[in-house]
Amino acid sequence: MSEADTSSATKRRPDWAALVIAVFLIAVAAVVFWDASHLKTIAQYDRIGPSTVPRVVALGLFCLGIWTVIEAWRGDFPEREHQEVAPVIWIVAGLAGQMLLLRIAGFSIATGVLFALTARGFGKRQIWFSLPIGIIMSFIVWTIFSQLLQLSLPAGPLEHLFF
Repeated sequence: MSEADTSSATKRRPDWAALVIAVFLIAVAAVVFWDASHLKTIAQYDRIGPSTVPRVVALGLFCLGIWTVIEAWRGDFPEREHQEVAPVIWIVAGLAGQMLLLRIAGFSIATGVLFALTARGFGKRQIWFSLPIGIIMSFIVWTIFSQLLQLSLPAGPLEHLFF
């Protein structure tokens, strides 16, 4: 058996996940280009306007999409490692919890929940320990932003207790 026969026999098949990513990149490029083409031009004599940078971004995304198609079709992407789903679920649950609690419980408690669930996703098992730490750190951030920098962050019962 020749060397050419073994190399063709060991070639990998197309990477279907990368092809899906390539289609997504090309679709995003099309949406950005379409949106940029509908921007109003301020002056007709100027070559660079508000649609120039979005069109360049769309061209870059399109080129990356085509490049990804070529690499995926050849099977040149390295083998991916096994993905753990549980940490991603903990982090997404933390983000959802923060979004749901932000208006009700305020910034400190909502972001403390995000901190605790993200720490759990990264392997810190004691939520009872990371939740108060996250709330304290978030309260310090809220104090700096709202009191010192005069920026508006949602205040809850904890923030109203002190300020």
